[in-house]
Amino acid sequence: MPRKSTKSTPGSAPRSSFKRAAPDKATPTRQSKRTKATPAKSPYFDPDSDQENENPNSPSSEEEVGSGNGSDYEEDESKDPSSESDHGEEPSSEDDAKPKKKTPGGRSAKQAPIPMHKKQAEEKELWKPGAKLPPGTQLIIKKPKAREAGDIPYSDNTIHPNTMLFLKDLAANNDRQWLKMHDPDYRASHQDFTTFLGRLSQKVIEADETIPELPVKDIIFRIYRDMRFTNNPVPYKTHYSAAWSRTGRKGPYAAYYVQIQPDGGSFVGGGLWQPEASALSKLRRDIDRKPHKIKRVLADARIRKAFLGGVPNDEKKAVRAFTNQSGNRETALKKHPKGYDNDHKDIELLRLRNFTIGTKLSDEEVVGAKGLDRIAELIGCMVPFITYLNSVVMPDEESSDSSAEEDEEDEDGEEDSESN
Repeated sequence: MPRKSTKSTPGSAPRSSFKRAAPDKATPTRQSKRTKATPAKSPYFDPDSDQENENPNSPSSEEEVGSGNGSDYEEDESKDPSSESDHGEEPSSEDDAKPKKKTPGGRSAKQAPIPMHKKQAEEKELWKPGAKLPPGTQLIIKKPKAREAGDIPYSDNTIHPNTMLFLKDLAANNDRQWLKMHDPDYRASHQDFTTFLGRLSQKVIEADETIPELPVKDIIFRIYRDMRFTNNPVPYKTHYSAAWSRTGRKGPYAAYYVQIQPDGGSFVGGGLWQPEASALSKLRRDIDRKPHKIKRVLADARIRKAFLGGVPNDEKKAVRAFTNQSGNRETALKKHPKGYDNDHKDIELLRLRNFTIGTKLSDEEVVGAKGLDRIAELIGCMVPFITYLNSVVMPDEESSDSSAEEDEEDEDGEEDSESN
């Protein structure tokens, strides 16, 4: 086999087969590049030399970094920075490195107590409308608690005095933000009225058999006002109320109504409030044809005593007291209704658009053990009036047959009188 020539060609340098030995120099200590890139404010390094002179008590670089090799640096980097800063071993910034100013009492400026009057003033400022909190401000609000019951415990048969107190406060602070802050008082008073209605419903059913047993949610009115058709910005009613009829608080039937309000604003009444045109037409027709029916009801002794101011047993005086009721007089027509003469003998009744009776109660009559019986007594007095209205507006089959027989008897009586 031919041997390759070892003669070097011109222009090519001989290639050595041996590597050059490394110079006999000391291996430089490897320093991490992170030491140069780390800012001076890092908690792992000391401040600059100028800061060293200002603060001679700060640790030296040898104590912090160690011998300078990479292993020591990696051990420091593996530590949790928050653990060192929490124990206060090293300052985290230039401001923390400087000595804190001392107050005359010996405490630092950050730990000085704030006077109580200044705290209260600051709290009021935070709750002003449109107040802006600086970023990072923590506002701690104590959870409100309901008013204590005191010496009088809550009972299902009574209205508690705290319910009246809450309604008083609501009348003075009728605002959504206030009600949110006093939500426990609202819930306690609402629950007190709800349980009272459960016992009162039993009394109403005993007095009027036509009233069915309904859940409380079907007879109680909400405390929120209807804001759609009014310019009054007040969002809440200042009373609790409920109504009983054959269909609950709503429907075409005449109803019993109860309202609980402090300062003598409580009210017990019943009837037809703003009935539909068809129902109002039926009532006027009945008054025109058989006025003795409503006059006989208004002349009832219990109705006269409880709702008509105790007028004597006289139909004309009873009718005048009934038409002068505030709910009836304020909404009555100024002129005669269509289809009836202005000189009609019962024009006062025909002008009415509401047919209601009612009376106000003092706080002493409502709050306490006697409140339930007093309200139930007034509701029992209204039964003949409610029964008459329902017999005209929404008559049952039996009542319609009996009314037809009464009409025939009236016609027969008129014919006999004419023949005589």
